[in-house]
Amino acid sequence: MLGSIVPPTARAQPASAWAAVREPLPGTPRIIGGTGLGCIAGAVALPREGPGFQAVRLSRNRNWGHPVTIAAVETLGRQARAAGLPDLWIGDLGQPRGGPMPFGHASHQAGLDADVWLDLGPKPLVPGPQREVIRETSLVLPDENDIDPTRFTARHTALIRMAAGLPGIDRVLVNHGIKRGLCRMHGGEGWLRYVRPWRGHDSHMHLRMRCPSDQPDCRGIAPPPPGDGCDASLAWWLSEEARRPPPRPPGPAPVMPAACRGVLDR
Repeated sequence: MLGSIVPPTARAQPASAWAAVREPLPGTPRIIGGTGLGCIAGAVALPREGPGFQAVRLSRNRNWGHPVTIAAVETLGRQARAAGLPDLWIGDLGQPRGGPMPFGHASHQAGLDADVWLDLGPKPLVPGPQREVIRETSLVLPDENDIDPTRFTARHTALIRMAAGLPGIDRVLVNHGIKRGLCRMHGGEGWLRYVRPWRGHDSHMHLRMRCPSDQPDCRGIAPPPPGDGCDASLAWWLSEEARRPPPRPPGPAPVMPAACRGVLDR
């Protein structure tokens, strides 16, 4: 039994060990730790496709998550279809048992994250192999100062707003250029509180769900601060420090919750 108490932490297992596991640990979903250092038992898979969405890059085997995350993606797909938008490309969620990935993400470890591409071009139902090679298109200017007005449309705004209103959403991460454009057009609107800037994310948005109430071992982060986030904190992203962050000083290796070892090894 995994038990209900998180024991003291233990040194993190290499990312390759988590990526090598092809199936989830069966049983009731249980999140241990947080999205940047954690794991999940009882993960479920996002379907390859559903109303309003198609999962891409399936060969990565990163279409796993907690049921609340799967439900959020499916809800967003249905809402997008009802609004007349084309199918959404759904990128990485998490690995079958969570944990660190060998490339691509520092988070996505606890089954609470999902990447939704911001490609709103028409989409037929694409065969799985062809979904491996779809290219992403940036929606921000080369200097990342703002959205690219030749590519970013009101439909993108509508989709991001839908995501920000999903039940259980913690935040929606987008490139700071996208956030700046949204602030210019919709500053003061309450939904912008949940749309937060983060480097990258110029061609997709990152959904992060809150820890479900029945997951005592899940470690969330502080909620977004009050307000629309269109203040001086947004301007920081154009600073030299933000554009070229200094290397992190050496320190102790990250540690995983000790209970994650049981999730990986069983």
